[in-house]
Amino acid sequence: MMGWRIAGGGWRTVAAGSLRRARIVRLLAAVPFLLTSAVSQLSSQTTRAERSKYTETSTYADVVAFIDSLQAKGALVVVGSIGQTTQGRDLPFVIASRPLVHSPAEAKRLGRPIVYVQGNIHAGEVEGKEALQALLRDLVLSPRKNVLDSIVLIAVPIYNADGNEVFKPQAQQRGAQNGPEMVGQRPNAKMLDLNRDYVKAEAAETRASLQMFNTWDPDVFVDLHTTDGSYHGYALTYAPSLHPAAGIRGGPFGGAYARDSMLPVLRARVRARHRFETFDYGNFTGDEGPAAPGEAKAWSTYDHRARYGVNYYALRGRLAFLSEAYSHDPFERRVKSTYAFVTELLSLTAERSRAVLALTRGSDAALAAGKVADVPVRAVLTKTPSLLPVIEEPIEKSDAPPTEPGVRRGFRRSGTFVTTKMPVRDRFDVTRAAPVPWGWVIAPAAADTIGAMLRLHGVRVVRTTAASMVDGVQCFAADSTVASTRAFQGHRETRFEGRWVLGPAEVPAGALVVTARQPLGVLAQLLLDPNSDDGFGTWNLYDAAIARPAALGGGVPVCTLTKAPAAPARLLP
Repeated sequence: MMGWRIAGGGWRTVAAGSLRRARIVRLLAAVPFLLTSAVSQLSSQTTRAERSKYTETSTYADVVAFIDSLQAKGALVVVGSIGQTTQGRDLPFVIASRPLVHSPAEAKRLGRPIVYVQGNIHAGEVEGKEALQALLRDLVLSPRKNVLDSIVLIAVPIYNADGNEVFKPQAQQRGAQNGPEMVGQRPNAKMLDLNRDYVKAEAAETRASLQMFNTWDPDVFVDLHTTDGSYHGYALTYAPSLHPAAGIRGGPFGGAYARDSMLPVLRARVRARHRFETFDYGNFTGDEGPAAPGEAKAWSTYDHRARYGVNYYALRGRLAFLSEAYSHDPFERRVKSTYAFVTELLSLTAERSRAVLALTRGSDAALAAGKVADVPVRAVLTKTPSLLPVIEEPIEKSDAPPTEPGVRRGFRRSGTFVTTKMPVRDRFDVTRAAPVPWGWVIAPAAADTIGAMLRLHGVRVVRTTAASMVDGVQCFAADSTVASTRAFQGHRETRFEGRWVLGPAEVPAGALVVTARQPLGVLAQLLLDPNSDDGFGTWNLYDAAIARPAALGGGVPVCTLTKAPAAPARLLP
């Protein structure tokens, strides 16, 4: 069996079996804990969670062995690595479809939605890793017609492979989680939270996934997590992309279509077919955030910013879904609710394949035609919530020591559930929007750094080969720069306040030019705009240019263009 691996920006075939055997040998030599999983051969394609009756979760070697077992059984899949972790582990992916595709071009020719499902971004949140293995097995080994006849599935079951191998007691790694006893850590080996890295893209894992996004261009992205917050009555909570820019393209799109057209159907189907209650992701007042003035209790979602994978991916003009199993449920129930949610999501995507493809390809066409007028660049949690019934489990006071993980001292779970109408904040209000320019010009002094980042995200960039004068250039004059007093992920996040100054300017040779009229034009704007609340400026990519002002712009190294410069340019690879 030959697999595929991305190497140096292109595809090459590799002997998948030999790669996996080498990885297992290396891991066995380095990590004695893995010995028991390596010698435990899979007799009937079961996951470690299933074999242990949900008292254990899979090691990296377990996942690799499980994929090997599918191939040994004759499953028609393409297996490869999206790239390597900091510690040198290959990150396995599996492609499944009927007929089987071996390349992005073949997948596109099928004319079906490409669905990318990712588990284990936070390695202590193990349900997605287990559910995705089981679902992959059940689909590829079934002789009956299923969703693989209507979609192309890309499964990445163990995205944070390094973090997965830092096994410690769950009370230490995931204190509010109800088993299994030993789980991995939340960050990767460099202690980076991979679900805060999609803009700055510093982790090897993030860069590998961006390369997959650029190469395969999935229509749907699904990220599997486990929440660890409030006590509620839902087996799983979910969210579309929460960034307001995910739904701006002239009608239902991305976040709006996922939220209003797909997720309500998924909720009904998961309840009717699998007996699991689900709801929009959130936490109660006091667990996630303060109540509004005069408000007793509310249910509020998480952050809208692009650093989060689901928020980010929809900014590429595609659909994205977050799945959060309920950490206070037993491990087996968490795996099964995740399995049910992903099963129904794949099924619904297959049913609505024409609508999904019309939306994703329509996004590209709208941007190419310049039909997007404004892009939201800053937002806050909505101040006009909906009043909806929410199921909660009240926590009671108790003098006895807590008997369940995550219960605060002095309290105990009541075991009863009540439904209460309360404010639900599941979306964000735009506080600042920016008109979409023809494009942007980046000063030569910052061209190498910013150009490399843009290309990493898949944004098309050209470099000027001669100077030219251009009318209608707007450069950003920063009146103030506010840096966070506390470091986060190794950065002091920065916010710029200022104004755009219009005038003619010389675009020098060696500058970068980026047009907004490309499929990733909205993403480019959110990355480049100094006003963006989660762009390159946020993560300090403009700091050096501001400290040593470049000729173009005199500070922030990105200006906007109202038209294409006349200077000749060449496309950067």
